[in-house]
Amino acid sequence: MHRYLSRLCIAIPGGTLVVLAACSTQVPLNPTSPFSPARISTASPGRVEQAVVVPSPTALHPPKADFAMPARGPARAWFDGAGNPGIDIAGQPGDPVFASRNGRVVLVSSALPAYETMIVIKHDDTFITAYAHLGKTLVRENDEVRQGQQIAEFGFRKNDEVALHFEIRKMGVAVDPELYLQGLAH
Repeated sequence: MHRYLSRLCIAIPGGTLVVLAACSTQVPLNPTSPFSPARISTASPGRVEQAVVVPSPTALHPPKADFAMPARGPARAWFDGAGNPGIDIAGQPGDPVFASRNGRVVLVSSALPAYETMIVIKHDDTFITAYAHLGKTLVRENDEVRQGQQIAEFGFRKNDEVALHFEIRKMGVAVDPELYLQGLAH
């Protein structure tokens, strides 16, 4: 399956799309499309004599990340793209930690000292979330979780501070969670 990167597409013979703007869809226009196909000029190679501009499905219905806050406390440290790849949320020992989005638990571990006890949830082929500095964990690897389901409890950090560290990673790269939690990014 080809991935077409466009918000507006120009249909040309055989269902090919010409990219005009960036976004993503895996739904190509096929040769039996109800839209009139374009004709490629043989006199001027690469010139389209007739074209129909068709919005891709993602332009009509942009995908939503639909992430929810993983805890009830206020943020106390924010994403900065360098030293903090997520946000830290204040709380008390034993406060609940919730799955930010539906997904499958892919890691429950204490192997990374900087994160202490952590859970990683894979939501789809694009997004994962990480929840670190946990006390008690309530899920195991391969468990399916639902958005809002309690997955753990707050624990202490090595410095006796209590805060949940939360990250959203898009295609493996840490992104600003607040943009996704507020619906400002997809």
